Amino acid sequence: MLSENMQKALNNQIRMEAESSQIYLAMASWAEIKGFEGIAAFMFKQSDEERLHMLKLLKYVNQRGGEAVVSALDEPRLDYTSFRTLFRQLYEHEVKVSASINDLVDIALSGKDYATHNFLQWYVSEQIEEEATAKVILDKIDLIGDDKGGLYMFDNDMKNFTANGHNIVQ
Repeated sequence: MLSENMQKALNNQIRMEAESSQIYLAMASWAEIKGFEGIAAFMFKQSDEERLHMLKLLKYVNQRGGEAVVSALDEPRLDYTSFRTLFRQLYEHEVKVSASINDLVDIALSGKDYATHNFLQWYVSEQIEEEATAKVILDKIDLIGDDKGGLYMFDNDMKNFTANGHNIVQ
C-alpha cells in the first residue's frame, strides 16, 4: 500500500511524464512542418516513449492500492528560434525530470517503501539514458553551428537514431 505522500509524489510524476510526451510531440510537429523528417521521427518516437513511462507509473500506483490521477496538462511553451535553443530546452527538461525521479527515490527510502524504491530504479536508469541522449544531440548541434549542410546531414542521421542506443554518427 502506498503512503499518501508517495501516492501524491507519484501522481506528480505521472503528470510530468505526460508533459514530457507533450513537449516531444510539440517539437515533432514543429520539425515536421519545417521539413526535418529525421528530427520529427525521433521526436514522435520519444513522445510515445514518454507516454509509456507515464502509463507504467499510472499502473503501478493503481496496483499498489493507490489512485492514479490523470490531470490536465499545460500547453508546452517552447522557444523555436533555433535548433540549439530547442534542444537546450529538451536537455534542461530531462535534467528536471531526473531531479524529480531522484526526489521520488528519496521519498520512497525515507518512507521505507522498498517496493517503490525498487520500481523507481528503472526510471533512474532511464533518465541517465535520456539525459545522455539529449546531451549527445545538443553537442552535435553545437558542432554543426549554422552550417546548413551539417543540419541536413544531422537530420538524416536522426532517422537512424535509436533512443536507447546512440546510433547517431559519433
